[in-house]
Formats: sequence, C-alpha cells, structure tokens
Amino acid sequence: MDFRIISLPPFTAVTSGPDPDFDFSPNGVLGKFNDYFSAITPSPRDAFMPRDFLFFNKEAGGLEWWWALEEGMPDGGHEKVAFDGGIYLTYVYWDHDEETNGKLFQEALDYINSSEAFELDERPGHYAMGHIITPPEVIQALGNGMMEAFVPVKLKASAQS
Repeated sequence: MDFRIISLPPFTAVTSGPDPDFDFSPNGVLGKFNDYFSAITPSPRDAFMPRDFLFFNKEAGGLEWWWALEEGMPDGGHEKVAFDGGIYLTYVYWDHDEETNGKLFQEALDYINSSEAFELDERPGHYAMGHIITPPEVIQALGNGMMEAFVPVKLKASAQS
C-alpha cells in the first residue's frame, strides 16, 4: 500500500465529548453532534479542508468527534479543545468496511515500525482518527462514502539531523 504523509495545522475544535456507547442515533451524543456541525456551512476559504475528525479516546473509553472551528463559527454550547497539529500517515477505505480498515491500519503500523524516518505519535488528544472525504450528495447517490484514516507519526530524532 502507498501511504500519503500530510501535515495538519493546529486548530481549536469543539468536541462531542467521549461516548462509550458509540451512539450515532438522532438522540445519541454522536448523532446530536453530527446534526450540530452538519448545519454549519464553512466559509469558502475553509470549505476545502477536513473539519471533523472521529477517534477513539483511550483515556475516556469512548468515541469522540471534533469539529474544527473557524473564527465566528458557533460552538453550539460544546466544549472547546485545542489540537496541536502534527504529521499524519493517511489511507482511504469505504466507510464501515472494518475488515479493510483493519488490514490497512496494520499495514500502516508495519510501515511506520520499519521506517527509518517515522515513529508512531499517539498520545492523549493525538490519536488515529478518521474523516469522511466523500461529499454528502455523492454519498446519497452511491449509498456509501470513503473514509480517510489519519495515523499520527513524527520524525525520528535520527531522521531530523
């Protein structure tokens, strides 16, 4: 598998808070958070970048969703968090295809572990995460969307000299 290595900038986000039930139903924590940010239209300047990131918060034991705010965006009464940015290895797969995701995630870890340049950079608030990259109208037409997975990496000290 060929992976992309990208950089995400620091940003302020609002959080759904960790949901141990993984509840995307209309009345669930994640479902309500999805409704909140889906009603926001980013400015054209910011519409091209991913704004929402879903990840498993290991410390809290729940699925957590972040929405990157831009100046003047409503926070919907949600708690704000600071993301420090970083380098990520990315790959794509069809959303809900957990078998393929698991296989690609393992390939990503194998690549990182054998790399002379990178090492895994998981830490509180800095986990592997995902973002749907398919536009909503295309998801509706196809019945599914593509998920981009982001695996945090950093340069090894030996690669920086």
